[in-house]
Amino acid sequence: MSHAPRTHLAMGEDTFRLLFDEARLERISSIADAGQPLFLGDLGDPAHAAALAETEVLITSWGAPALDADLLARMPRLQAVFHAAGTVRELATDALWERDILVTTAADANAIPVAEYTHAAIVLATKRAFFHMRTAHDQGRGSFGHEPRPGYGNLGRTIGIVGFSRTGRRVVDRLRELDGARVLVADPFADPERVAAAGAELVSLEEMLPVVDVLSLHAPSLPSTRHMIGRVELAALRDGAVLINTARGAILDHDALLDQCRGGRIDAVLDVTEPEPLPLASPLLALPNVAITPHIAGSLGGETRRLADAALDELEAFAADRPAMHRVHAHDMGVTA
Repeated sequence: MSHAPRTHLAMGEDTFRLLFDEARLERISSIADAGQPLFLGDLGDPAHAAALAETEVLITSWGAPALDADLLARMPRLQAVFHAAGTVRELATDALWERDILVTTAADANAIPVAEYTHAAIVLATKRAFFHMRTAHDQGRGSFGHEPRPGYGNLGRTIGIVGFSRTGRRVVDRLRELDGARVLVADPFADPERVAAAGAELVSLEEMLPVVDVLSLHAPSLPSTRHMIGRVELAALRDGAVLINTARGAILDHDALLDQCRGGRIDAVLDVTEPEPLPLASPLLALPNVAITPHIAGSLGGETRRLADAALDELEAFAADRPAMHRVHAHDMGVTA
């Protein structure tokens, strides 16, 4: 039996304005009992006490506070939290899980632009486009500036995907577009049949490293994955390989990466770093074969509307008593971002 749950929004004000245009606000009103005001901003404001006491659904995103025991005590009717962003780590607390409140994520929607970015980075990196962007002004346009590598180009490349995650799976799918590409996946939790059905081969990380032209990282940042790509792993890459990281900076040992990139043995494309941003004095910033972008692979600008839509899809399903599409459980925190 469907119902219209009392719904409020909690996130940073700039995020609210970016994600929720008039059409999406109208959609909330058509599905739910939209609280007045709908956007609460600072949940700690005593002026919101009455609104919180009636809240059944909270739509959150970047800038939302951690839902701790004190805050949850002010929301006795809360049944669901629909997160219009990726990871819920900074939002979800033990108190939230103990209440058995439904929590969902828009991480799958956010994986779309990350996969798009990664696919583009692979295509450009195997042509050393990032290197030539840095050196063109010094050495003249149209000049390689050095002896071209035999491995230039995208034909018949071997590409390694570390982590068959939401993003990793989408990248594998996009790599079907590359002529003759061999795609390898390293993920101890991946189902071999699902990997094979996607057109890739499931191998160990040790098997993967020496044979890939491109290594693309899509593993979650967990204590167990910190610096999982370190000195041993980077040294195992073949000369001329490219490392791409659009996941989290902590899974890559940057000191070890510097040692491998400084002499030009491998290239790197980093959308995430540790720390983030890198200090201005970091030697990685000066290397022509290391391209660094400021965490732009994920949803930006109009792309963020996908995150709002994903949360509103969950709200619509909840109001119609249908199962959630992207529910997150407490036990997922040990293996996902």
